[in-house]
Amino acid sequence: MMNLLNENLTLAPCKYEYLDHTADVQLHAWGNSLKEAFEQCGIAMFGYMTNLSTVEVQAVHTIEASGHDLESLLFHFLDELLFLFSCDPFLICNKLVISEFNTEGEEFRIECKCYGEEFTLGKHPQGTEVKAITYSAMQIIIEPEQNNYEVFVIIDI
Repeated sequence: MMNLLNENLTLAPCKYEYLDHTADVQLHAWGNSLKEAFEQCGIAMFGYMTNLSTVEVQAVHTIEASGHDLESLLFHFLDELLFLFSCDPFLICNKLVISEFNTEGEEFRIECKCYGEEFTLGKHPQGTEVKAITYSAMQIIIEPEQNNYEVFVIIDI
């Protein structure tokens, strides 16, 4: 575990919402960059599992994800975050900082620092379990001329 006192732990503003979807939920996240939209989408997923205001930063983990295009990169990124939560101990994150966001070449790649703590019933309200990430109706909107970057992802609950 790294020294958390040296990290900038200011939480990012909430730039996501939950959209109803038959038997599932759609995450809609946005940002001033595609990287920020990806970070917000990951936070939205964790926010669906618990109230993030109850999460303290007691641990930092780094995850890596890669893909052959933006959709597969987003899928694998969220899948790695879900795996992080599914491990023992379960890690719930309230801040994500993508330190590497490579979307050029043959392999797109993300490296992300995940800030949070072990999920504990009693401390963290139990939200809805996320079973899987899906490609269904996945959208990535990139409109740099309007400073608009959005992602839509359906998660299986």
